[in-house]
Amino acid sequence: MGLIDNLRKRKGEPKGKELAAFTKTSSSFIDKLKKITFISTADDKFFEELLIVLLEADVGFSTADKIVAATKIEANKYINPKLSFVIELMAEKMLKIYSEKQAASFKENHDGPNIILLVGVNGTGKTTTLAKLVYHLKNQGNKVLVAAADTFRAGATNQLLVWTKRAEVDCVTGMDNADPASVVVDACRKAKKEGYDYLICDTAGRLQNKINLMNELAKIKRVAQKELNDDVINSYLVIDATTGQNGLNQAQVFLDNCDINGIILTKLDGTSKGGIVLAIKDQLNIDVKYIGTGETLEDFLVFDIENFVLAICQSEQYEG
Repeated sequence: MGLIDNLRKRKGEPKGKELAAFTKTSSSFIDKLKKITFISTADDKFFEELLIVLLEADVGFSTADKIVAATKIEANKYINPKLSFVIELMAEKMLKIYSEKQAASFKENHDGPNIILLVGVNGTGKTTTLAKLVYHLKNQGNKVLVAAADTFRAGATNQLLVWTKRAEVDCVTGMDNADPASVVVDACRKAKKEGYDYLICDTAGRLQNKINLMNELAKIKRVAQKELNDDVINSYLVIDATTGQNGLNQAQVFLDNCDINGIILTKLDGTSKGGIVLAIKDQLNIDVKYIGTGETLEDFLVFDIENFVLAICQSEQYEG
């Protein structure tokens, strides 16, 4: 029994929203793999075409080359392996690349609220994603508070208030153009005093003013650490999956300037370039924690790399 069959037996097929989240990437990936099976054997030409398929899924050259090279080495141990078997080998390499590095863990605060800063450039869906994360945590039985610390973008606070009202959670706000750190201080004090489990902080995303933005994030972290008396500040980076490798570049900018504990990928259901999840983990060693799959509060899932690989590597579809 191969890897894909073992995953199916243990996990079942991806269902409902999970499957829908990967549909475009899966359909595109499978269609392109079908087109290269005319090669009939796992020779150099096949692996060249396989590399192209991975690149078109936005896995990125470095990661794609690593996957193909490792798959080729393993496949060469067999005499005329079926292409479906080679795809299984590739799936194994994908899982290994994603899982072999230990990414930064969540910094849990045992003596107070768990705090998460949501960072990312404007236009990635950060504010909507914050609302989805808050709704998800609330439905797990947590008491959640929000800090509207993006005080400079016109309408940001009002937009967040609309979403937090829908999610039925409290939101701490400041005056327009107020110091974002002051909002976070007020929110930290309220969260401690009133026994909140999580404090989720919206932040600005003006990457064109990179130095000012990063200084602002650093200040927010400093004041939060002072209020909570410990280095328990977590940062999740929101990336628009449809931007592909540009999203990877955004992640590198933030990683160069602040600690990132996880990635939230938005709009994954709207792109065939979902391979970016592999590039993010391989090149930056950051786990994808959650994925956004639509416009409502419920369109939000914990990311599962095994379900992702299962969705795109359904090997029986590649041979008649």
